[in-house]
Amino acid sequence: MNGKNGLHPEPCAFVIFGASGDLTKRKLVPALYNLAAEGWLPDPFAILGLAVDKLTTESYRAGLGEDIEGFLGAKPDPAIWKNLASRIEYAQGDFKDPAVGQELAQTLKAKGFKNAVFYFAVPPSLIGPIAENLSQAGLVEESQGFRRVVVEKPFGRDLASAKALNAELLKIFQESQIYRIDHYLGKETVQNLMALRFANGIFEPLWNQRYVDHVQITVAEELGVEHRGGYYEQAGALRDMIVNHLFQLLTLTAMEPPVSFSADAVRGEQVKVLSAIRSFAEEGADKRCVRGQYGPGALNGAAVPGYRREPMVAPDSATETFVALKVFIDSWRWSGVPFYLRTGKRLARRAAEICVEFKAPPMLLFQKAGVDFLSPNRLVIRIQPSEGASLSFGAKVPGPAMEIGEVNMNFRYEDYFGKKLVTGYERLLHDVLIGDATLFKRADMVEAGWSAVDPILERWAGEKPRFPNYNAGTWGPREADELLARDGRAWRECGESPAE
Repeated sequence: MNGKNGLHPEPCAFVIFGASGDLTKRKLVPALYNLAAEGWLPDPFAILGLAVDKLTTESYRAGLGEDIEGFLGAKPDPAIWKNLASRIEYAQGDFKDPAVGQELAQTLKAKGFKNAVFYFAVPPSLIGPIAENLSQAGLVEESQGFRRVVVEKPFGRDLASAKALNAELLKIFQESQIYRIDHYLGKETVQNLMALRFANGIFEPLWNQRYVDHVQITVAEELGVEHRGGYYEQAGALRDMIVNHLFQLLTLTAMEPPVSFSADAVRGEQVKVLSAIRSFAEEGADKRCVRGQYGPGALNGAAVPGYRREPMVAPDSATETFVALKVFIDSWRWSGVPFYLRTGKRLARRAAEICVEFKAPPMLLFQKAGVDFLSPNRLVIRIQPSEGASLSFGAKVPGPAMEIGEVNMNFRYEDYFGKKLVTGYERLLHDVLIGDATLFKRADMVEAGWSAVDPILERWAGEKPRFPNYNAGTWGPREADELLARDGRAWRECGESPAE
């Protein structure tokens, strides 16, 4: 969000279906508050919340007011919150009831809003009925203003269901109206990947198979499934994280330079990466996939239960809470370079990062000087918890002998640009308001991602895994370490600086 670009939204209504759910309270309302605090909401602007709960506008506002400080991470400014709360209204109704759509149309007309954003904070099964209801109420047509719909993940369970959901939405909306959101792309470091690569002449010439040995992408969580056991039993780590967050990081790391930073130019290059992923249906692909499920263990000195003892989880569950993949992108730039992806719950540390490890220089010169080992150069892009980047390189240790030590150049966003309260949704909601779809998935991106993992899902569906196979508080199952050890490599412990 950069005011210098003059990107200020037009007046509009922000309609939330599922307004009483956790997503609205934890993410959407705090993000809208932060936008209001920065002066990035349009005027006039209204938030219309719809849900099945029996609430009044007054009780709904009061509940949000009680929750926002905890989810915001700081005490809100009373004047800013009062102004934002005055724009919030609530209505109860069944989303499948045509009367809900008609009443919404009347409300928008009475308030004079020609522009509207419809946020679907609902299960996938309700997306189609809500879209149909909006269409019957005449709320899809853009003859007098924009109408945009935001859809949360999961966007399908496999390729077939993703295609069906796309078809359901595209029957009613144009692709340009649909914003498939992944909150991971709202993080500044993720967005900075393109700036890091394409705005710095020192990186792009080295960003290829000639100089890069391999790439590691890790998204590790300390938390278990908490209250999401029912959802997670149907999803698992592959569907929940790999197809969404990690594939987004993969595409931004591996994509070719786009012809511009327009939405379709950037997303077109991302689709090419996903389409070039070597098939996991090939013989021997089992050696490139690892899954795991956490058992009981300890985190931060406290005992925690195994996945099968979590609420709403089957006592014999075969759902994976950890996935590691060895991915090849069969393109000219990345031929033969492995991308190692891993994600899991109840791991040793909360961290997300991309580590680009470059090939080591020839050892001949240094061996003659008595140097037995040179650490590889690593560029580490930290996404959380401390956003920034680090670059490691070798330097001579002071003294008479030729001894090479590893040093680290470290950059933290907070040090240079200050710390801001963000939920990850601020940039994305602002982009929806101004109509910039660059950080949102296109239909073909969704389908290309599912095409890549469908063979894994099919293979796993017919197998009974030996779960649990890693303790909570560790870095995952032994097989994940073996995945890299077979190639003479090892996982980097996230949270370290490259010199550690």
